[in-house]
Amino acid sequence: MGASYAEHISLIQLSRRESEIVVVSIFVNSLLCEPNSDLGQHSYQLDEVYKLCQKLGVNAVFSPTKGEFYGQEQTVALEQSQNLITQVLLPTTMTSVLWSQQQPEYFQNLATIFIKLLNIVQPAKVYFSQKDYQQLAIIRRLVADLNLPVKIVTCPIAREESGLACSSSNEHLTESQKAQAQIIYKSLCRVKQTFQAGERDHHVLIDALKSELTLARELEVKYIELVNPTTLIPIVQVKTSGLLVVAVNLGSTILTDNILLLNRKPIVAIDGPAGAGKSTVTRQVAKTLGLMYLDTGAMYRAVAWRVQQAGIKLTDQPAIAELVSQSQIYLTEDEKSQSGVRVWIDGEEVTKAIRSPEVTAKVSAIAAVPVVRQELVKQQQLWGAKGGIVVEGRDIGTNVFPDAELKIFLTASVAERARRRLQDFKAQKLPSMSLEQLEQEIQQRDFTDSTRAISPLQKAADAIEIETDSLNIAEVTELIVSLYHQRLYTSVEV
Repeated sequence: MGASYAEHISLIQLSRRESEIVVVSIFVNSLLCEPNSDLGQHSYQLDEVYKLCQKLGVNAVFSPTKGEFYGQEQTVALEQSQNLITQVLLPTTMTSVLWSQQQPEYFQNLATIFIKLLNIVQPAKVYFSQKDYQQLAIIRRLVADLNLPVKIVTCPIAREESGLACSSSNEHLTESQKAQAQIIYKSLCRVKQTFQAGERDHHVLIDALKSELTLARELEVKYIELVNPTTLIPIVQVKTSGLLVVAVNLGSTILTDNILLLNRKPIVAIDGPAGAGKSTVTRQVAKTLGLMYLDTGAMYRAVAWRVQQAGIKLTDQPAIAELVSQSQIYLTEDEKSQSGVRVWIDGEEVTKAIRSPEVTAKVSAIAAVPVVRQELVKQQQLWGAKGGIVVEGRDIGTNVFPDAELKIFLTASVAERARRRLQDFKAQKLPSMSLEQLEQEIQQRDFTDSTRAISPLQKAADAIEIETDSLNIAEVTELIVSLYHQRLYTSVEV
């Protein structure tokens, strides 16, 4: 709406952490607002926005006029007819529910603007908040159907300390109304607890939310829906996943919010730099919680072994890509094995074979092949559909399992990681380096991992960071297990 709020700032900050160049687009279009909307009430102070973007490290701001964006002839036609001349056709199932009932043409106009924006800026990634979920789902469908060369990044909803979803609309609330608005997120969280206790029926879940919201006397429900998160089609039972969406009136202000309900066992995603103790901690957490340790490293080793057996050279990426696309990797739990899992690829057990020096020497090169990572992420996500797993890596919470119930970013200082590595060398009676050399090597590894073009090391926006310098393995494990129970099974009080 021409001004910057906490939600926009959170998107910029995440983009800044993940991208070399960040562009912020600002286009206030009256066609996306109802005739009697509060568009005119929003502040439109571009100079302040530019200064904030510069402070946040934004490289460019794209803020065209209507004439620049559409061209003069089309702008005149738009002002006369209030309809876009050329529109993108969207599925009616996605544009006949939720907010579309309030503004039927909103998403048709939005889709056309989005296509124009992509063609002008040509970004690699576009960042969207989960708050405007209908917009997000429609854009995802648009990108998939039209094979648009862009990745849609879903970002967690930015919230005020009270839990209220950040929005430009919040500035129109009185203090009394803001106090009542807090009940929206609290109610969604309580209904999620009902869901986690085993309730799957949409009537029960929706009625429970309505009952909670009646506690705020000024709040008037516009709609509550339980829909499929991908198609937005209303559902009567949550089989795999559901999105509970709510819109309310508070005075003259409309507030929206949503929460994702996943019908599977929880996923714990543990990311962090090399040497932070992720593998050991992940195995211990999985064992303590009775969940499966999904050893993604073993999956890459299995592919490396398969490449070696096939006699394919590491430089022959097309052949590697064809092989991995046809391979199936299967894991089972086994406390007797080194990593706690047994590994099969294409029906052959390779648990011990993948630990050979020859395979170890090839793993990094294999993992650097883009199609290998893409295919293995797909297989990992199939495991994730069942839930009940603990996974570690460098992009698990940001890329592989962005919907994980608990995300941890495990880290330690460079000096501490170097000290631990030196101890490992001595314990295994291996040739060692000086602490200074180890620190330099770790710093270089951190830089390489965090600046990779594919799946860089990143802390998810909603991850909990744990600094382990003063903690041992048992203490870190206990802390994560405690966070797991707090996050999933205790009362939500915002």
